[in-house]
Amino acid sequence: MKGKSPLQKLHLVSRSIHHPCYSSSKFQRPPLRISVQQFSSLNHLTLRKTKLLYVKHGYQPHRNFWLARVASRLLKLRYLVLGSAVGGGYTAKKTYDQWKDMMPDLSDYKWIVPDFVWDLDEFIDFEKLNKALPDAEDLARLLPDFDKIGESLSSLKGFFSPGTPGETAFKATDQGYDDDKQYKKVSDKDKIDQLQEELLRTQLKYQRMLERLEKENKELRKLVLQRDDKGIHQRKLKKSLIDMYSEVLDILSDYDASYNTQDHLPRVVVVGDQSAGKTSVLEMIAQARIFPRGSGEMMTRSPVKVTLSEGPHHVALFKDSSREFDLTKEEDLAALRNEIEIRMRNSVKEGCTVSTETISLNVKGPGLQRMVLVDLPGVISTVTSGMAPDTKETIFSISKAYMQNPNAIILCIQDGSVDAERSIVTDLVSQMDPQGKRTIFVLTKVDLAEKNVASPNRIQQIIEGKLFPMKALGYFAVVTGKGNTNESIDSIKEYEEDFFQNSKLLKTCMLKAHQVTTRNLSLAVSDCFWKMVRESVEQQADAFKATRFNLETEWKNNYPRLRELDRNELFEKAKNEILDEVISLTQVTPKHWEEILQKTLWERVSTHVIENIYLPAAQTVNSGTFNTTVDIKLKQWTDKQLPNKAVEVAWATLQEEFSRFMTEQKGKEHDDIFDKLKQAVKEESIKRHHWNERAEDSLRVIQHNALEDRSISDKQQWDAAIHFMEETLHSRLKDTESVIEDMVGPDWKKRWLYWIARSKEQHVRNETKNELEKLIKCNDDHAAYLANDEVTTVRKNLEARGVTVDPCLIKDTWHQIYRRHFLRTALSHCNLCRRGFYYYQRHFVDSELECNDVVLFWRIQRMLAITANTLRQQLTNTEVRRLEKNVKEVLEDFAEDNEKKIKLLTGKRVQLAEDLKKVREIQEKLEVFIEALHQEK
Repeated sequence: MKGKSPLQKLHLVSRSIHHPCYSSSKFQRPPLRISVQQFSSLNHLTLRKTKLLYVKHGYQPHRNFWLARVASRLLKLRYLVLGSAVGGGYTAKKTYDQWKDMMPDLSDYKWIVPDFVWDLDEFIDFEKLNKALPDAEDLARLLPDFDKIGESLSSLKGFFSPGTPGETAFKATDQGYDDDKQYKKVSDKDKIDQLQEELLRTQLKYQRMLERLEKENKELRKLVLQRDDKGIHQRKLKKSLIDMYSEVLDILSDYDASYNTQDHLPRVVVVGDQSAGKTSVLEMIAQARIFPRGSGEMMTRSPVKVTLSEGPHHVALFKDSSREFDLTKEEDLAALRNEIEIRMRNSVKEGCTVSTETISLNVKGPGLQRMVLVDLPGVISTVTSGMAPDTKETIFSISKAYMQNPNAIILCIQDGSVDAERSIVTDLVSQMDPQGKRTIFVLTKVDLAEKNVASPNRIQQIIEGKLFPMKALGYFAVVTGKGNTNESIDSIKEYEEDFFQNSKLLKTCMLKAHQVTTRNLSLAVSDCFWKMVRESVEQQADAFKATRFNLETEWKNNYPRLRELDRNELFEKAKNEILDEVISLTQVTPKHWEEILQKTLWERVSTHVIENIYLPAAQTVNSGTFNTTVDIKLKQWTDKQLPNKAVEVAWATLQEEFSRFMTEQKGKEHDDIFDKLKQAVKEESIKRHHWNERAEDSLRVIQHNALEDRSISDKQQWDAAIHFMEETLHSRLKDTESVIEDMVGPDWKKRWLYWIARSKEQHVRNETKNELEKLIKCNDDHAAYLANDEVTTVRKNLEARGVTVDPCLIKDTWHQIYRRHFLRTALSHCNLCRRGFYYYQRHFVDSELECNDVVLFWRIQRMLAITANTLRQQLTNTEVRRLEKNVKEVLEDFAEDNEKKIKLLTGKRVQLAEDLKKVREIQEKLEVFIEALHQEK
């Protein structure tokens, strides 16, 4: 046995177990057996006592026995297999639940999946199947002790590892002892750090996976929508919910911009201090740089309502424009920013800095969260140079008007790079929403805050609302770029993700993963927005339904026989009436035009003809001098004044006729609600109309030729000239007698009948008149002017009767007395000339009768007739059509100017019809929206 015993080749552990009394001491190692029994999973097997058989040749029996023992221990692997199966099932179920929670809500894309998939629940009872699965606790009870299994695997590995059996056993024993010792040395803090890092890596991993899935989903959705646009997809998509909702808000904004109608429909109101990053946050949500920007300058000068919706292409368009701006092209982005800036500046009234007028913008694109945001001007603390004095108060009033809506979601933007104590908007938000039930707080520029703030805990205090008394539904931290205006949205996203991946705020658990990035912010805001919409929209629809009923009842009681015409419909009706009245100018007869023009022109020039032409010429000695003086004065008058006067008369006549047609009542059909509008159209059209400049030149030639002609062809024209002369002289004589009566006071009849007395001045004038009449009685051919000695004589005669007069008063009285005498003389001479046509044909040869004044009046009358005819032709052929064109332009301008229509079409009837139409439209669109909302749910 000592020499060639087969047992010498047995495994060391086996020899030590089965030969305890073996004489060789180098194989007996009791400590080894103790340590193996402590850390090996094989110690559970009971060892059978066997005798050692002596074999003379070979050691096959002992080999077979050893293999049997090893096989019996390996049978314990069934426990490992069973434990792995149970543990694997539990882990799979848990992993499935986690992935299910992380998957996005694909309810919007439900229509893409075939219909039979959604019908599976009719054939498979998933609830019963779920109940049949064991709970997590039951599965945990079925699991074995994984720690002991691990120890057993380590021991089992030691048996089959290369090397001597003794060395393998020692290694397993020593390694287990060292691991236990090292495990005890590991502190709890290191474990927490490792777990936090592992949690952060897991969150970032899931975040990337989710973003990848969303990107793929976005591309798929984009392809589907593009196919629908091309008409390939048979199913026609309806208008999106958010577009329908945005239309309702637009109508409400037009209905009452001051929000006095209890408009409680939800909106996402973006407020913040100036330069806090409001616009940048909104651009990140819209995924495009769509707003104008400036370094430190106020760029948002009016509220901008941005409706975000999903579409196949990333485009933007205004509510009142059909142009689409492609947001993937830089030139379109620049044009969009310029258009927004122009609209803002145009909406600001003169003397103001900000405007209350809302600019409506729709942004569509694949993957955009559906919601309506309103970007308000930034809140300021100090009014700087160049701003209106009331800018601060105006911004506060605009912000309060939007935030006082109880269903408005307030997106409060706070600059993280500045001290929180310098913020103004937080106090304003706290006043409007003290409980924070509809406020979402956003801290921007976190990268600068983390870099510059000495204590990172300060950022945590701001986020949690501990630094100032402000409550909110949620708190978010975002990074909106490095401050470069040329950064793209993709580069900002990448920079934001890289920052938060390496930020201490996440690693130290000051911020949670769902509180960072603008993507998480947009998801949270969208969820909150639609939740608020679903909770409030039906109540608002009922409120507008009740308002509609009240307005309809009021209309029936006040205007039972009138149609409900709103302001635009009334304007169209008035427009047609005005155009009809302008066209009626073309139907005026030529005779009517010429009569009006001739009469009006003579009224304008008669004073000049009598005072400056006829009277001076009549003072001459003979007929030759009379004709010469008349020709010279007529020539001067025609060259300088007459054509201009004629054009003025024609333009005034056209205005009078146009006004007459515009203002005259049409009986029962007349509606006084159009009077202000017609008056404004008339004034604006006349203001824009200018007479043709060449008309005066052509008219001057015609008038000059007419006045040079002195040949009266027949007796009828002669009689017409005498009649015209008599009418003119009678009219002038009547005016002169009226002036003299005012100067001298009432005569004795009026004084006795009406008990009217003369004043002191009138008494003096009357005495002066009586003295001057004596001069005329003495000399009928007296000159038109008094000589100085005559003035002195009259004054002395009056003083002798106790009347003191001034020489100027004498001359003024003489002018009127002589004028009356001259006109009476001229009328008597005119009566003599009735039978003077025969002498006129003979040129007054061998006759004491001279009727040159009749010829003068004939020349004036003929000039008036020819001028009236010429002006009538210009009116009917040119000026009336030009005026009609001006009226059309004015009406088109008024149609585009809502403020002008509101100003000109006023009254209770108009406002009631306007409110009734808007409320009906709002209520009907809300009902359609609610029906679509229920269908989507």
